[in-house]
Amino acid sequence: MVRKGFLLASIGGLLAVVVCAPAHAAERSWLPASCGTEPTAPTVDVSSVEKYNASVDKVSAYEKAARTYNACVSKTALKDETAISNEAREKIAYIHEGSTAVQQRIGANFTQLTTALKAGGAKLQKAAH
Repeated sequence: MVRKGFLLASIGGLLAVVVCAPAHAAERSWLPASCGTEPTAPTVDVSSVEKYNASVDKVSAYEKAARTYNACVSKTALKDETAISNEAREKIAYIHEGSTAVQQRIGANFTQLTTALKAGGAKLQKAAH
């Protein structure tokens, strides 16, 4: 008995997982150590019904292992990305607070200097009359 429907459904499911990855992902080197080794896709042999059925079993096993591995990678990536994002947010807040403090000091200095110049100009103008 040939399990064609199962194989096609399995391949369709795997394609959904693979298609989401960017084309340049192979050029990247980040992989989480905690997920183990990425499963290797099996070779499909369609030279006989027996070998085809054995291939279906291999693809099924691969699909399970690949989905488990992919879930681990996704979970670990999200954790790492969140940590990086939080760290960046903290650094940005620190820089923003410093920048805002400088702007407030300079603004206060401008206000004080303008007030002093106006008062001094008014005093000098009054003295000149």
